[in-house]
Amino acid sequence: MFRRILLELRHHLPFTLGGAVLGIVLLVVLTRLPESVSQRMFETFHPLHVLASSMATASMYGLYRCTADGRLKCNLLLLLLVGYAGSVGIGTLSDSLIPLLGEHLLGLPGAEAHIGFIELWHLVNPAALLGIAISYFRPMTKVPHFGHVLLSTLASLAHIGMALDGALPVLKYLGLFAFLLVAVWVPCTVSDIAFPLLFVRDRGPRASAG
Repeated sequence: MFRRILLELRHHLPFTLGGAVLGIVLLVVLTRLPESVSQRMFETFHPLHVLASSMATASMYGLYRCTADGRLKCNLLLLLLVGYAGSVGIGTLSDSLIPLLGEHLLGLPGAEAHIGFIELWHLVNPAALLGIAISYFRPMTKVPHFGHVLLSTLASLAHIGMALDGALPVLKYLGLFAFLLVAVWVPCTVSDIAFPLLFVRDRGPRASAG
């Protein structure tokens, strides 16, 4: 299992780095935006993040656990549970809870939790179900993983942007940079790769789909 996860990490590393680097560049821009813009960004990018995450998570589970022949053939309830928990559960950690922790530790004035599947239930939950449905008919992991990382970065930045009040000292930018890396790299890797593979029997290493 550990070797399989390392194999998938190697295949997805370029996609993860590309999305994260772009997000870091946008961090300074957010300090110049009003809170309402950051809120709209969160309301847009968090559901899209969940959509991409559910596609990647369900596809990773399906490609290893199911028989791929045009579409996935497996227990649909398990596919649904793995895809939903991996996208909505870990997506909330990535986009809301880790950024919130960073905001509190750095003393940002507007630090406040924004839980997507509660506040935006009418967008987030259908997005997760749609991603799972897409993965059932067309399983793919690399492209949705890149989209997942990019959208997670933008959603996390938007959450931080709602807590900002103008420019920050350099040290606080460095602190936000560190929390952003953790918020994007760890949860995205866990939800797209490690989490679904926990439910897979050992069938040997296998390359991911596009």
